[in-house]
Amino acid sequence: MQVPYIHLGRRASPCRFRRRRRRFCQGVGVTSAAVVRRIGIVLFDGVEELDAVGPWEVLAYWTRNHPGDGWAVVLLSVDGEPVTAAKGMVLGAHASLAEAGELAVLVHPGGVGTRRLMRDPEHLAWVRAQRRQVPLMTSVCTGSLVYAAAGLLAGRPATTYWSAFDELTAADPSIEVRPEDRYVDDGDVITSAGVSAGIDMALHLVVRLAGPDRARQVRRGIQYDPRPPV
Repeated sequence: MQVPYIHLGRRASPCRFRRRRRRFCQGVGVTSAAVVRRIGIVLFDGVEELDAVGPWEVLAYWTRNHPGDGWAVVLLSVDGEPVTAAKGMVLGAHASLAEAGELAVLVHPGGVGTRRLMRDPEHLAWVRAQRRQVPLMTSVCTGSLVYAAAGLLAGRPATTYWSAFDELTAADPSIEVRPEDRYVDDGDVITSAGVSAGIDMALHLVVRLAGPDRARQVRRGIQYDPRPPV
């Protein structure tokens, strides 16, 4: 079973990902279903760790434990190389953005690195290209700032990290900001609030893609029953 490369500390060689990249991106070995629909999670330097790893845990548990549902999830970075997240965790990608292939769902996490991506013409062009061909675009935390900068949220309801609402409005004043919502489902675009809210959004994705019973199985499987002590 292929797993994401995740560790703390200095970067290790990504060679084993290069060897497996083409097989994984084609869905080989992931499920025996005739058609495998794919979910891509975007990684980048400065990504907030839980923004990416939270949805990965939900979606990977689902797709690997229920391959008959016909879904797979893959981690993507601009060049297919590992990235250093906001707090120092190193995350490995299965493929580059150019190798992503056809996706049914895109998950764009947030983090301090999104401010750079908001000003990156190549990344914004890639996001707009995905909007034209990916049926369901989703974001976690300040990933919605990138979508706003790319013009994806014009006239739509959306949310983001609690301290970034002014940035979201500045990026596109036409956005209907929803500060109280854990996530906002606007049909073909879903945005979530910050960090841990990405787990809730990912479970909502499972509800949409495989039904509430499957989502309950996943929630039980990852033992997600938050009871914060404060």
